Amino acid sequence: MKENYQLTTDEIKKEYQLTDFTHGLSTQAVEKRLADEGRNIIEVKPTPKWKLFLRQFNNIVIYILLAATLLTILIGHYTDAIVIGAVIILNALIGYFQESSAANALAKIKEMMAQHATVYRDGKRQDIDAADLVRGDVVFLEAGDNVPADLRIVSADNLRIEESALTGETNSVIKTDEAITDQDVPLADRVDMAYASTSVTSGSGLGIVVATGEQTEIGKISQEVAQIKPKKTPLTKEIDHVGKVVSYITITASVIVFVVGFFLEIYSLPALALAVVAMLVGAIPEGLPAITSVILAFGISKMAKEHQTIIKSMPAVETLGSVDVIATDKTGTLTKNEMTAIELWVGDKHYTVTGTGYAPEGEILLNGKPAQLTEQLKLFLEAGYQANDTVLTDEDGTWHINGEPTDGAFLTLYHKAFGAKYQSPYKAVDLLPFDSDYRYIAELTRDPEDKQQVIFVKGSPDKLFEMAAKEDPQFDTAKWQQRVDDWSKAGKRVIAVGYQPVNGENLMEVEHDHLYRGIHLLGLAALQDAPREEVIVALKQMNRAGVSVKMITGDDPQTARAIGKQLGLSTGPINAITGAEWDKLSASEREEAALNNQVFARTTPQNKLEIIEALQNRQKITAMVGDGVNDAPALKKADIGISMGIKGTDVAKDAADMILGNDNFAVMAAVIKEGRRIYDNIKKSILFLLPTSFAEGLVVAFSILTGQQVPLQPAQLLWINLIAAITIQFAFVFEKAEKGIMDRNPRPVTQRLMNRHDLIQMGYVSALMALFALIGYEWFISAGADVVNATTMMVNTIVISKAFYFFSIRTERYGLKEVGNIGKKAWGVIGLMILFQLIFTYVPFMQAAFHVTGISLLEWLAVIVFSCLIFLCTESDKMIRFRLNRR
Repeated sequence: MKENYQLTTDEIKKEYQLTDFTHGLSTQAVEKRLADEGRNIIEVKPTPKWKLFLRQFNNIVIYILLAATLLTILIGHYTDAIVIGAVIILNALIGYFQESSAANALAKIKEMMAQHATVYRDGKRQDIDAADLVRGDVVFLEAGDNVPADLRIVSADNLRIEESALTGETNSVIKTDEAITDQDVPLADRVDMAYASTSVTSGSGLGIVVATGEQTEIGKISQEVAQIKPKKTPLTKEIDHVGKVVSYITITASVIVFVVGFFLEIYSLPALALAVVAMLVGAIPEGLPAITSVILAFGISKMAKEHQTIIKSMPAVETLGSVDVIATDKTGTLTKNEMTAIELWVGDKHYTVTGTGYAPEGEILLNGKPAQLTEQLKLFLEAGYQANDTVLTDEDGTWHINGEPTDGAFLTLYHKAFGAKYQSPYKAVDLLPFDSDYRYIAELTRDPEDKQQVIFVKGSPDKLFEMAAKEDPQFDTAKWQQRVDDWSKAGKRVIAVGYQPVNGENLMEVEHDHLYRGIHLLGLAALQDAPREEVIVALKQMNRAGVSVKMITGDDPQTARAIGKQLGLSTGPINAITGAEWDKLSASEREEAALNNQVFARTTPQNKLEIIEALQNRQKITAMVGDGVNDAPALKKADIGISMGIKGTDVAKDAADMILGNDNFAVMAAVIKEGRRIYDNIKKSILFLLPTSFAEGLVVAFSILTGQQVPLQPAQLLWINLIAAITIQFAFVFEKAEKGIMDRNPRPVTQRLMNRHDLIQMGYVSALMALFALIGYEWFISAGADVVNATTMMVNTIVISKAFYFFSIRTERYGLKEVGNIGKKAWGVIGLMILFQLIFTYVPFMQAAFHVTGISLLEWLAVIVFSCLIFLCTESDKMIRFRLNRR
């Protein structure tokens, strides 16, 4: 069965039961189709806010804390219940605000649909709501319109449509009513089709509606976006795994302790229940979500200030540090999306041009030196400037064009040679616009002396070579064609420029016949969407860090491969594959192709999504960088989606996890480094937090099993886990990146957060903390102290032990040698923790709430001595490992 773009105009009439295009459908046919097919709208079903909030409680740690809250209420310990409940609500709110901050990309896609359409119905031209369009409607298009549905063009008068957001094609596309006979034609090459949400830049035409609503190309994108489920980052998965393992161990241990305590009748049932609650609350790391969020939030703030990035999802910060592959759009991301003339052939002289972009900064060089503006070169520049319908403007020091990038390149070239404020002495008479059938643009002008008319023309080399051969039978077509081929192979767009004096006539308008009488060829210009210089530097850093970059583009593969080589996408050869070739591959072949190719050319939105999936199937943490509507499904599917802030569409921004505020891809290297630093610091903070939780659980379990009064109460345990622990852990926010962090490869997706040694260290540190706390407690009791005094000492011993443990865990090197590298902010946080602990110990309100009392200086000395032992043990562990590694 033929696709719509393969149907002839007669077949279109038959397919959609039309007798005449200007008559259109009848009212009865429209009503029937509207009833059968539905309205031309995209449905949006956002997740209710209350569901987002309730979703935050679907966590095993929260289940345990809820059970602990219920138990404390049943046995009448309401203060403990309030404290535990506050922790639950705090964690739920943190998760809710993270999730609800991401905007709804589907709503933005809906907003892109046109609101009105001009159609022919019942033989009358009328304006209607675009939502009421049906298949078979005849739509009239003109400059400034948004295309209201997917259309098959059946009439075109210099019709150009800007489709970059959907297809990635930089230039406006010339549309035709001629059917395309080829099969499997990429979206960007279907020149007889117009797609919903794209915009008409010039000309006019008629199109038959062939798809509405969710059947349009943009509708299919919205469905793909809706079907992609929210993803968990590698860190989130790891923390969930740690939380589950700790929770299962804690539940199992608590059940065993409860059963043993119950059958041995060590306590009364209420006392035993409170003791088990204390064990649960003590062993569960309630501070884990909070401290992780704090470290990520500070990372977000730092990147916003230093690199102008906007992070919408906090875990996305860390994901950057795990990235193996970055798949990115080319135009405007790796390149400037500003066509620039970089080389010229004028006669037999080869010129080079400096400067990139539309700013008229640079010069024309011959053999590396500033070129003399010969009459022929001046005429070449004048021809490129005059045969032009684009405008170049300076807005607050930034140069922009209104029109076609190719034309803009010649305007900039002209002003590089003559100056930014130079006004051409030639006077325009008539313009022959660019036409897809003829592939050139020409302008009739009057020379400076007002004596003669001159036609300037620029366009496709093959067309102008044909005209030049008419003027000069000796014209060396082979020589000029070789120059074109050499530039084309290097990925450059080639434009030919010529002129023809008008002899003995006073023309009022220029026609194609005037040009086909013959022209004088002036030369060729090689244009290129120049690579961003800063991107080339960043790619070198990424290659060194083991992060591979894949370029996805709508360009032809030869051009794309050449640009990939200039950018330095890979240290080896640049391999390329087209979307059509990709579509023919099996699932396993696609995975291989995704890994082995650096360039993906002539791709569709579906191809982008499939490339991301193929990389993820190979266990690659993948980032997607894009700016168009067509990038939205891939942005949402990727482990981290990154959109451009300036040139990015609203749809792309809302589907992404991160936005580059200044459109600078080069900051990716810096944010990857920051992501790795954040991961390292979160890992250190977890290794720092868990031993305290385990130590608290061990203290409670030991007390229950030995029949002693449990020295720590739930509220005291929450103080240790949340207030004291989190303040010290703030110091990890300010820890600098380890040396050589960008010289190591990304960590494998299968690698666990903690290795074997980490687990061993957590085990012995937990045991030592519990042991020293219990020894100190018993020592104080035996010395005549009351239970409240001894309990206060125990709480302070555990907290101060953490302060000393921080000095060791923060670095792989010896802690004492690295003390000088601790920043002022980290010292400030440690000082804040000590202040909190003094308030906890001596303020009457806190003493009553947490069942503690003041302790003497001698008792503080004992606390510090016991706490120091933890630091000495962990440093001894380092010394042993260093010596074993040297052996």
